Amino acid sequence: MKHYNAKQQQTGFTLLELLVVLGIIAMLAGIVGPQVMKHMGESKTKAAKVQIEDLSASLDMYKLDLGRYPTTEEGLNALVESPDSSKPWNGPYLKKSKVPVDPWQQPYHYVSPGEHGKFDIYSYGADGKEGGEGEDQDLLSWQ
Repeated sequence: MKHYNAKQQQTGFTLLELLVVLGIIAMLAGIVGPQVMKHMGESKTKAAKVQIEDLSASLDMYKLDLGRYPTTEEGLNALVESPDSSKPWNGPYLKKSKVPVDPWQQPYHYVSPGEHGKFDIYSYGADGKEGGEGEDQDLLSWQ
């Protein structure tokens, strides 16, 4: 038969120990969190630049087949669907079945003929407005 000692030790964490650990976790989150968010914003900007380059390359393929770039009215949609006026269309010129939106879920702006080249493709960034810095900066095909 086993005898129980009246002063058995209990294992576990005290409330004070748990509060100290939670304080340390909160402090680390406060230090690391802003850095992670900063890099996430930079990632979206880089992704938009890559998408603009891909769209530009697809527009060049379109021009090789049709001898011209899509008009502003036809837009980037001409890369995935044949415009009525295009007889020798050999598309789709994009891997996906629809034109991608920018990382902030806004459509890319397309103008042809462009003010800065044969065509202009741009995104206004996170704020959706012209101008801005950081994640709000405009992303332009001609820069």
